[in-house]
Amino acid sequence: MSHKHAHLLRTIFTDPLPANIHWREIESLLGHLGAEVEPSHGARFKVTLNKVEVFLHHPHNSNTCSKIEIKAVREFLSHAGITLSAYETGAL
Repeated sequence: MSHKHAHLLRTIFTDPLPANIHWREIESLLGHLGAEVEPSHGARFKVTLNKVEVFLHHPHNSNTCSKIEIKAVREFLSHAGITLSAYETGAL
């Protein structure tokens, strides 16, 4: 995992939730983890990772994701088996 992806993963799983992450960075991390990101209706994207599916929303008025969107990404990654502890132990 690249340094940028590792830092982003740590940021996503750190409290308090950040509010300065760009959608492009999240999309790049998801692709690196092996997720399929498919455009859906409007600003929605269907993301599939480890047989777990979710619909995520692209930010509407800016490229920066809100805390709610970051929380949705965190929960999705957790359900898909991607956690900070798994990364730090080398399981990813």
